[in-house]
Amino acid sequence: MYLNFLVNIPIETRKITYRKKGETDYVYYEYTRLYKKGSNITNPKRVTIGKRDTQNPAMMVPNENYLKYFPDEDIPEINERTKRSSCLRIGAWVVIRKIIGECKFTEILEKYINRKDLGLVLDLAAYSIISEDNASQYYPDYAYNHPLFSDNMRIYSDSKVSALLQSMTCEMSAGFLNDWNSTRDHREKIYVSYDSTNKNCQAGDLRIVEYGRPKVDTGAPVFNYSIAYDSTNREPLFYEEYSGSINDISQLEFMLEKAAGYGYKKVGFILDRGYFSRGNMKSLDSHGYSFIIMVKGMNDLVDSLILKTKGTFENKWARHIDEFDVYGTTVKRKMYEGDEKERYFHLYYSSTKEGNERALLAKKLRQMKAHMNRHTNEAIKFGPGFEHYFRLYYNEGNGKFLLPEDRTDVIEHENSLSGYFCIITSENMTAKEALLLYKNRDASEKLFRGDKSYLGDKALRVYGDSAAESKIFIEFLALVIRNRIYNCLKDEWIKLEKRPNYMTVPAALKELEKIEMVRLTDNKYRMDHAVTATQKVILKAFGMDANLIKHYAAEIGEILKEAK
Repeated sequence: MYLNFLVNIPIETRKITYRKKGETDYVYYEYTRLYKKGSNITNPKRVTIGKRDTQNPAMMVPNENYLKYFPDEDIPEINERTKRSSCLRIGAWVVIRKIIGECKFTEILEKYINRKDLGLVLDLAAYSIISEDNASQYYPDYAYNHPLFSDNMRIYSDSKVSALLQSMTCEMSAGFLNDWNSTRDHREKIYVSYDSTNKNCQAGDLRIVEYGRPKVDTGAPVFNYSIAYDSTNREPLFYEEYSGSINDISQLEFMLEKAAGYGYKKVGFILDRGYFSRGNMKSLDSHGYSFIIMVKGMNDLVDSLILKTKGTFENKWARHIDEFDVYGTTVKRKMYEGDEKERYFHLYYSSTKEGNERALLAKKLRQMKAHMNRHTNEAIKFGPGFEHYFRLYYNEGNGKFLLPEDRTDVIEHENSLSGYFCIITSENMTAKEALLLYKNRDASEKLFRGDKSYLGDKALRVYGDSAAESKIFIEFLALVIRNRIYNCLKDEWIKLEKRPNYMTVPAALKELEKIEMVRLTDNKYRMDHAVTATQKVILKAFGMDANLIKHYAAEIGEILKEAK
């Protein structure tokens, strides 16, 4: 992306070259040289950093590569908006401001980020929450009609945003996470839900971006992003970004080291089945952490236990767990040969789940058989998935496929396990307690859905590692704020006699955006109308009312008056 200002072409004669394409003269910078073994050849590595200005050949229009390789150069703050909308949407911003104060973000961040940039960092977090987007080029449009955290509510251009992202360092995010986690009560027993996702990269050559095994494969390289979420206090604790080729099982050990480094001792980790391995279980034990982990219902580890226990609890009402309409029981045993401790296997049965799983298996088998029958008398080989469920017969003479025969023992075995699932815990608890704790993972899963759907963070749109790390950090700040909004709305929703549909985060923010200030002929901003009944209900979730909105509106008006 080319920026909207001019800079002097760097005075590094030997490293700057030019290539003319059509009417445009591109400026290239040689950032390194690679020596080729076995020869005397050294290959220069160059990247375009701008386009030479036609009016002044000593200057150029830079792109984001320029910000990457020349971070210390002064960036002119020009082409910024000098005008502001005559109508400002203040409701959602005021709520975000209150949450930022409660989280003490300003106090923590000002240790690591200068005041001028701090305001813009908070503005970018608010922008991603309210606009549900993270594209830097659209930030000025958001700033045009919203209050801001920047000094005197100054509106910065997208080039300033790009420069900020390039200038931020990993020391800033590391310092924030250290302080953020040091404020936790480490004496309290908490359960931490740990989960990861992956994101496509619509960017340049980033260190952490690799081809891996994404959940949704678009053919693009990805990086992994994980969050440790305090399910007890409903707060994100820390995040990790790492290469797309690293799988969940491998990363868990490093996350446990970080948790210990942040001072967490009385912790139980709630994990999905993707983290199960002997090595990870040993790592959890060595750190003194307890765990709650889901395992597959048809896994060799538990299927024999299910079949052995089957029929002993499914019809006993005392074993019924009302909240989820399932039956549960607990069996104590070791997880694997060589396990030093006995664990608690909580087995569950759901008649609804059994019906659904049997129906899905039957449908799957019908489709597989229909597919094979369409290829009768053809020289074709089917994969191991087909061989798992069917005996496949071929003509001995020409090798052509003849017919499939059901492996009834395999199908009946899977049907006998339908409706069952298992959670393993390292601590002694009831089946109900284990399921309630595991279901707390829903909160962290909602975080990821909110991150991708409502913060515009399905993909990064930056060039360079510094900008990528900065954007991920700002995304985490936005995630903490949005999570607090979600919890406040949910708690208030439970208290209400009716169940209004405007108490979700997107609906509430949309309603709050209707609280506006307008600028009249005297050039002063005033509230346009009173706070509505619906808005009052939403504001109550955050401990706010109409009078507080009026107070903030007057304060915003004074700041903008002084900024003229």
